[in-house]
Order: sequence, then structure tokens, then C-alpha cells
Amino acid sequence: MDPNPSVLHPTDKIREGVRIIMKHRYRRLPVIDDDGRFVGVFGMSELLRLVMPKAVVMDKGLETAPYVRDSLSDLHRRLEKVKDEPISICMLEDMTRVSTDTPLLETLLTLYKTRTSLPVVEPKTGKLVGVISYFDVCEHILAAEL
Repeated sequence: MDPNPSVLHPTDKIREGVRIIMKHRYRRLPVIDDDGRFVGVFGMSELLRLVMPKAVVMDKGLETAPYVRDSLSDLHRRLEKVKDEPISICMLEDMTRVSTDTPLLETLLTLYKTRTSLPVVEPKTGKLVGVISYFDVCEHILAAEL
């Protein structure tokens, strides 16, 4: 587990989230409030949702879009319109997480099923204590002694 992950706050601008994600090639970042409580994530999926046409990403929207002819410039213009908005307008709040007392195999199963890094949250306080990634797990498995 990384006990000191990069984090965002709900009031951080989308441009800052995009900058950090692109600089470090993160798939997503945890979002915490001023007290360190985990409140959601912002990542590549949320970024794509911001720049794609609404008809494609809305609930019960288009399932395919072969006839939509948006260009990279169109996507860029959409990002420009929202880049100074707070992360809170697009962060994913309903995110799978594990707690500090989740057993190892349950954590690994959750990591396997969700296919993304997992926030580790203290159950009583809701505070983010770290993030578990595939790389963290593999590093420890490879280093384990028999």
C-alpha cells in the first residue's frame, strides 16, 4: 500500500487533476475532504466523460456512436469549458474501497474484480490511509520469502 498517495480535494480545479494524472500517468486519484476523509475519485474515466458528447455518456444514452464525428478539437473545446470547474462536479463518489481491517485475500479479490487501485479507508473516521495498486501487491508477493 502507498500510505502517501497523491490526492485531490473536491475544490481543486479539473485542470489540476488532469495535470497530475497526465504527468504521473495515473488512472485515477483519490479525492479527500479537508479532514482527510475519502469522498471519491477523479481519473481517466471521469475525464473522458467530461469531453465526450452528452448523448454518449448519459444514462440510457447511445450504446454506440459510429455516426458521431467529433474531432479532437471538439473534445479539447469541451475540456476547455470545464477546466476551471471544481473536481466535485465530476468525481466518482460511489467507489469500491477497502478498510484497514479487510483481510488480505478479500482485498486481493476486490482488487482483481474492480481492476483498479483501491483506496484504503479507516472504518471509524472515513479517512484515507493509503491506496493499494497491482504494483504494490506484486512487489510484495515477489519479495515474500518461503
